[in-house]
Amino acid sequence: MIKKSFTKTGNYCRVTFRLPPEINAEKASLCGDFNSWDPDAKPMTKTKMGGFYTTLSLQCRNSYRFRYLLDGNRWENDGEADEYTPNDFGSEDSVIKV
Repeated sequence: MIKKSFTKTGNYCRVTFRLPPEINAEKASLCGDFNSWDPDAKPMTKTKMGGFYTTLSLQCRNSYRFRYLLDGNRWENDGEADEYTPNDFGSEDSVIKV
């Protein structure tokens, strides 16, 4: 689930990314254009129920490619992304527009 909250100025948007417990992972990282796809840059917080979440502040009037890296070896897209676009690895990236 993705939740967007725009600032009053409209320059930034706080975006909360959530993964459900059904993903069955021990750790998750949010990787994307906003952090140079670095899995160590934005590790997600695990909930008591087994899901994950993290929040970023993103500059508005942009779109960002992203994916989740689970347990350091499994890439997943977000089912609620604004769109999906092909990547150079033969799969797709999630895209969020803010």
